[in-house]
Amino acid sequence: MKKVLLFLVLAPCILLGSEVQPKPSKIEKVTVYLEGASIERIASVNIKPGENILVFNNLSPDIDESSIQISGLKDATILALNYNIDYLEKKVLSEEYKALEVKIKQLKWERMSIQNTISGYEEELQLLKKNQRINSDATDLSLEKVKEMSDYYRKRITEIKNAIYKEKLSIDEIEQQLLDNGNELAKLEDFKKEKRGEINLKLDAKTATNLVLNIKYTIKNAGWFPLYDIRAVNTSSPIELSYKANVYQQSGTDWKNVKIALSTGDPNTNNTKPQILPKYLNFVNRYYNPTSAVRSASYKYNPTIRTVSGTVLDDTGLPLPGVNIIEVGTSNGTQTDFDGNYSIAVNGGRELTFSYVGFDSKQLPIYSGVMNVQLEADALLEEVVVTGYATRASRREKKYNRMLEGKAAGVEVTGSGAIKESGITSVRFEIGKKYSIDSNAEITVIEIDKFALPAVYQHYAAPELNENVFLTATIKDWERYDLLQGEANIYFEGSYAGKTELNPTATTDSLNVSLGIDPSVIIKREKIDNFKRKSFLGANRIIDKGYKIEIKNSKKSAISLLLEDRVPISQNKEIKVDDIEKGDAVFDNKTGIMKWKLSLVPNATIKKEFTYTVKYPKSKRINL
Repeated sequence: MKKVLLFLVLAPCILLGSEVQPKPSKIEKVTVYLEGASIERIASVNIKPGENILVFNNLSPDIDESSIQISGLKDATILALNYNIDYLEKKVLSEEYKALEVKIKQLKWERMSIQNTISGYEEELQLLKKNQRINSDATDLSLEKVKEMSDYYRKRITEIKNAIYKEKLSIDEIEQQLLDNGNELAKLEDFKKEKRGEINLKLDAKTATNLVLNIKYTIKNAGWFPLYDIRAVNTSSPIELSYKANVYQQSGTDWKNVKIALSTGDPNTNNTKPQILPKYLNFVNRYYNPTSAVRSASYKYNPTIRTVSGTVLDDTGLPLPGVNIIEVGTSNGTQTDFDGNYSIAVNGGRELTFSYVGFDSKQLPIYSGVMNVQLEADALLEEVVVTGYATRASRREKKYNRMLEGKAAGVEVTGSGAIKESGITSVRFEIGKKYSIDSNAEITVIEIDKFALPAVYQHYAAPELNENVFLTATIKDWERYDLLQGEANIYFEGSYAGKTELNPTATTDSLNVSLGIDPSVIIKREKIDNFKRKSFLGANRIIDKGYKIEIKNSKKSAISLLLEDRVPISQNKEIKVDDIEKGDAVFDNKTGIMKWKLSLVPNATIKKEFTYTVKYPKSKRINL
């Protein structure tokens, strides 16, 4: 009777358990976007006529529920579909992770054992010292006995201290091993193993059948960003460009031997088109701030960056000292130095904010180890300054017064042939082989393609801003290569020449790439000594300016060089810039930019000069 009652109690539980028994599913394909990924799983299930409840567990806890799609249903229909988080289920740990855990436990045991040995030595040491004091109080000891005991104590204490020192050295070695293994474990660590996602599906079927279901959904904690290798053998050879994708994922689920596709699309972008409405003018208060257009989202977060450095410039190209740089979401920050340079160690944030009084702040994702930023003048402050009977120059003057006063993760590199599909709004690269990408801090580098790009090489110099000569390569028809904005490693004449930024988002028909500084071409910019006249004419001050530029080609080959300099442009009718002598430079009246296209044979030296005069009220100061 007891057995019958027990069966009646347990039978509903057994039946319920059989209905909701989780069904196995396997990831077949992953499409990785610039931010986010689309996962495609396959599950083979047998269903019965009528209502069926299917549970797919051990999934990522970061699934976007609204993105879940189920196909392969045949005649079955979906009655209900929901996504839950199971906080009790744990991710299955990898063998590598388990081995590291065992190794760390073993090292901790060895450390504890050595510490216990040291404690034993220290107890013996204390005992010897106590016994030595007792013996020293004895009056019936002979001199010979005292010497014998002293010799024993000295030798034994020395042995113990040497042994303790040796054991402490062993502890130091174990501590280093614990640190190294802990770092390796941290790379494999995935906090999402503490919770798992679960899809519950209720189907209605007319007949019993087998279904091969395709389960598709998107996740956020994954993505890829481009990395380029640019190689130039010499200035007579084409550019060799290697296009690579850095793929990362921390979704909580490992991707084992799956098909990979890379897409330049971004499902997290706001795709709602703007609607322009009439704009009505009216009087506003002085704190009115006009709205600005949403910028093109060309930069993407790069999780491998550990330190960011660069230069912050104003809208005229001059360095800004004292700019505040803050890692968003943290208290980590720094400031630019006198030359506008900065460096900041990244503490896990995804964006940096650049802010400075009188300029619009700029917030950018941490996309590269080198982030050069140009800030735009605050239009609101311009208006306030004009109201206060000052000019933009006065704001600049304050800035320059302040200047005078304040003076990753492991990487796996793999090669792959990628067959490319150009869509309406994005490009998709189908990778030719399968990959395994674990959910951790590792980065997998996949080679997308290689190009040999015809390029025009030219040297460039702007000595007012930088007294170095740069070698540049201009690439035509770059649009057909579907490049993205990203960091590039430069190799020139067989040597690593540093990093540069590849920026194909420009609207120009050519792509300019900086290949680094050429130390064989020397440039110097100096004021003309006999041309510093300052004079007064009535209420005005007159300043004559003149500069001499000298370029020398120390190379064994001829070069072409684009030289640029500038004459200041007045933004106030009280400031006059006249008597411009530019020689044979091509001059733009609107920008004040002068250009010289020069050819220098080996060991040749070329000199260029330009002069101008500035007149302004002597009661005021300008940022000359």
